[in-house]
Amino acid sequence: MPDARSPIRHHLVLYRCNPEQGRARFFSLMIERDLFGTIRLVRNWGFVGSKGQEKVEIFSDEAKAAAALERWADAQRQKGYGDL
Repeated sequence: MPDARSPIRHHLVLYRCNPEQGRARFFSLMIERDLFGTIRLVRNWGFVGSKGQEKVEIFSDEAKAAAALERWADAQRQKGYGDL
């Protein structure tokens, strides 16, 4: 059970390594609640060792954010990413 005080509700990190190119990539998904109670899905992606890029989506409830997280995770797994 998540800590009620924590703003982080769900966090998933996916990883893909391409040995031919010698590069590894990450894709991170996190559902959080900000100080005002807004539910946000934060996506962060890029090469391992870099800051990467970030995109934030706002949702009206946690169930919708969780469904979006699963859609993103499934799409990335189809591209060859695996759970870390």
